[in-house]
Amino acid sequence: MSKRLILTRHAKSSWDDPTMADHDRPLNERGKTASADLGEWLASRGYVPDEVLCSDALRTRKTWSGIAPALPGTPILTLKPALYHAGPDVMLAVLKHATTDTVMMIGHNPGIAEFAERIVAQAPMNPEFRRYPTGATLVASFEIDSWKDIAWGQGAVRDFIVPSEIGG
Repeated sequence: MSKRLILTRHAKSSWDDPTMADHDRPLNERGKTASADLGEWLASRGYVPDEVLCSDALRTRKTWSGIAPALPGTPILTLKPALYHAGPDVMLAVLKHATTDTVMMIGHNPGIAEFAERIVAQAPMNPEFRRYPTGATLVASFEIDSWKDIAWGQGAVRDFIVPSEIGG
């Protein structure tokens, strides 16, 4: 049995209002465009989640709402407050509760960059991988029967992209 993880850092957020709480920051125009571009990229490659585990921050929710229109079907969306600025161990614990074969997680740096690096057996050659800039998306597969069985270093990279590589 194979499982697939689509790991996306939220798209570029707005810093227009310095008094706004971090949790409530929206996407800027570049982030909105990048989210739509990511959705098209995912759909064009058949990377369609059955389930989306998303931080409850506004910028992660808006990233998903930008991606979703390009994808067929309606994945199960679960907002996970634990993913807001989560470290890699928390992200792994959340993923272990996933219930479908293809899961998308949308989160934040610095935790998502470390999670991505630790979850795959070998990092992709892309020089942006370790930095995991806004909108960065990793697609990895795992030869496991259940997400409960996932462990560090098991993932095989299938794809990795940053929005600037697709025009976002």
